[in-house]
Amino acid sequence: MKSSRKIVGIKPNQGYLTVQTDGAQFQIYLLDDNIIRIRGTFAKSFAPEASYALVKTAWDDQLDDLFKDEREQVTPLPIQLTENDDEYLVPGPKYDLHIEKNPFGFKITDKSGNVVHEDLPKRSFLQDDNGRSFHYSRMGDHNYFYGFGEKSGKLNKFKRRMRMHNTDSLGWNAAKSDPLYKMIPFYIDLDSQQNMASGIFYNNAYDSVFDMDCEHSNYWQRYSYFECDGGDIDLFFIGGPTVKDVVEHYTDLTGKSALAPLASFGYMGSTMYYTELDQHSDEAILDFVDTCKKNGIPCDGFFLSSGYTSGKDGKRYVFNWNKQRFPNPDDFVKELKKRGVLLAPNIKPGLLLTHPFMDEFEKGNAFVKTSDEKGFETDQYWGGDAHFIDFTSENGRNTWNRFMTKALLSKGITSIWNDNNEYEISNGDAVVDADGLKKPIKSLKPIMPTMMAKSAKKAIHDYDPNIRPYLINRAGFAGIQRYAQTWAGDNRTSWTNVKYNVPTVLGMGLSGVANQGCDIGGFDGPAPEPELFVRWVQNGIFQPRFSIHSSNTDNTVTEPWMYPEYTSYIRDAIQLRYRLVPYFYSLLFEASTKGSPIMRPLVYEFQDDPKVLEESFEFMLGPSLLIANVLDKGQTMKKIYLPKGADWVNLADSQYYEGGQTIELPVDLHSIPMFLRTGGIVPTAPHLMNLHNQSIEQLNLLIEPSVEASFMLYEDDGKTNDYQKGDYLTTKFAVSSSDDGVVVDVTNNGTYKTSVQKLQLEVMCPDMAPAQVSVAGTEIQQFLNHEKFEKADQGWFFNGENRRVIVKLSRPEEKKYQIHLNFAVKDLISI
Repeated sequence: MKSSRKIVGIKPNQGYLTVQTDGAQFQIYLLDDNIIRIRGTFAKSFAPEASYALVKTAWDDQLDDLFKDEREQVTPLPIQLTENDDEYLVPGPKYDLHIEKNPFGFKITDKSGNVVHEDLPKRSFLQDDNGRSFHYSRMGDHNYFYGFGEKSGKLNKFKRRMRMHNTDSLGWNAAKSDPLYKMIPFYIDLDSQQNMASGIFYNNAYDSVFDMDCEHSNYWQRYSYFECDGGDIDLFFIGGPTVKDVVEHYTDLTGKSALAPLASFGYMGSTMYYTELDQHSDEAILDFVDTCKKNGIPCDGFFLSSGYTSGKDGKRYVFNWNKQRFPNPDDFVKELKKRGVLLAPNIKPGLLLTHPFMDEFEKGNAFVKTSDEKGFETDQYWGGDAHFIDFTSENGRNTWNRFMTKALLSKGITSIWNDNNEYEISNGDAVVDADGLKKPIKSLKPIMPTMMAKSAKKAIHDYDPNIRPYLINRAGFAGIQRYAQTWAGDNRTSWTNVKYNVPTVLGMGLSGVANQGCDIGGFDGPAPEPELFVRWVQNGIFQPRFSIHSSNTDNTVTEPWMYPEYTSYIRDAIQLRYRLVPYFYSLLFEASTKGSPIMRPLVYEFQDDPKVLEESFEFMLGPSLLIANVLDKGQTMKKIYLPKGADWVNLADSQYYEGGQTIELPVDLHSIPMFLRTGGIVPTAPHLMNLHNQSIEQLNLLIEPSVEASFMLYEDDGKTNDYQKGDYLTTKFAVSSSDDGVVVDVTNNGTYKTSVQKLQLEVMCPDMAPAQVSVAGTEIQQFLNHEKFEKADQGWFFNGENRRVIVKLSRPEEKKYQIHLNFAVKDLISI
């Protein structure tokens, strides 16, 4: 056992501080105002810097060239070291680092002296006899823990012990299963007494464990700890003080979410059933798309399960088209494109030893090697023994991409579904290239799926630099959000999972992965019963990834029309999602620039309300919409907590409710409880049925104006990388109100020529209707006859039923203009 109990040396260096203890040694960097790096090792010297996760550094890294288009190297803040009897002090702009002498430990305070992190005295850093390293932190009853990547259970992980390990969790239980597919060793600690949040990211890809006060010892104060099987304790303290701040600063470090194509927000059809047919799978999928259209169900994509690669022996051979099922893949892709549907084929990084292309992959030196590097590692995979692509090898990436280009990209496919990429290789000492550094696979397992996504991005860029890729990943490490949309693997069909998938997605959003979803309807198990299926779809339409996907165990296939009497509920829900596409896309832009989640736990927006700190099942869609889906079987009354800090409008009946209270509402099978926050602004698009073949020509804005607020609408072509050259448009809608009326200030910035020709504003006016409305200083016509208003291109109408003012206008070409609702009371009596 090695333990750090006292300091034996300390030395400022150029840009960093070294600390030597009687156990570990440390390097300290003040990366920026909000991030402090504490890198510790029990080895005699630090290993070379080589991070696959970081996009912001203040030191040279051996992978800088590999990530040259993503990574920024900054100058660290200067180290100013002072000493007193008990500690050394390193002050920073927002946070001060205290290095306590004996017993040794780190403590971090804000500029007011509030402690935001403190190591457990006498037990801060240690390494056991098995080579596992530990970091212990003090805590109390008032700590709430969020994040940890893809995890089961409720949002707050207090009292949880969680394993960080990538595994293929078929049929997982969203309330209890652990571990799952992704590994993101990052969490947010919210101290409810101080109402201050901070985060810690451990940049370590070995298998690890977080214990958040599950373990207790009578001899120590309350604690949480991180334990890793190898490597350094390379931790990054990330400042707040809000949860929102922590997420933004964490994604400054590991990257923002990729801006996926607009069509990725469409409905993605999927099932294993069609690709397992004996023949004519292509016709079955085309019929699925046509049936969607007949039922009024929008559809923009199809995730092609791996049965399309099956050989004569029935086993999956990646990049091998089964010609019985898909006689002419090129024509099949073209037919889907005519219908406005993208194809995302499933690919897997394990190649069975019987793979028909095995010789070519071996010649390409593409695989993970045995521990003696004399051969290629072999392990169990789906279908038998397999070799595994080494995505930390230039040879592996290049060989893989060559086959991907030939088999998929050359057919017009630009969406790739990376599946079964958890790298469950039993021999942890198998060797990977690590881009020239040669490391054991146990140190980089979760890096492999992340690099698999990066590799696909490069392949598509090399094939056509202006195609915007749409990548979907099942596994990954911190930073996977830079490349791919993710989903939570093969969940089980159950009421438990439809409910607990909500905090799974919310936790991923707080871990930097804004673009995530779960299989709707459940992947594994029997077909969902009708009520469960309807509720799952009604919930799933708010997830960034929306796909009904199944491998049912009762010979059924989960399709939108599988219960004809319930198809209307499914159709209405999916059409609602399509109306929200402009809102979703703008939220994805925000995620790509600020790191903000799309689905947000209530604590993200309302941290000042202690009643939301444990809330797991209600959530915010962006800043404006509260979603309180029905998630329990047979429910006819729904209790809904409305957070303090705003008032709320029930979108079903336009009734206002004061925040900070629980209400109870009747619900039926059609109910999707949604509430608009005061100050909320939500852009929508009517009549959208396909995002490939249909452009958005009308934009509707739902506005609650009683609180000053703004929203940034984002537009580009949704397909290419022209936005990276500045060809996009942002439109800021800033709303303010007074006794005299409501003003909407509109500011456009950018060069993109929008397809939106018409604007329609729905402004809530619960107390007073306007007397007049003007656009860019010119009064527009009021209509008292709704039928005439419907036919008019411009004008306004007051709907007394829901007390909303509807304003219609052609979208002005000016960069700045104002829409003014004047509430001055008309005097109809005096003369």
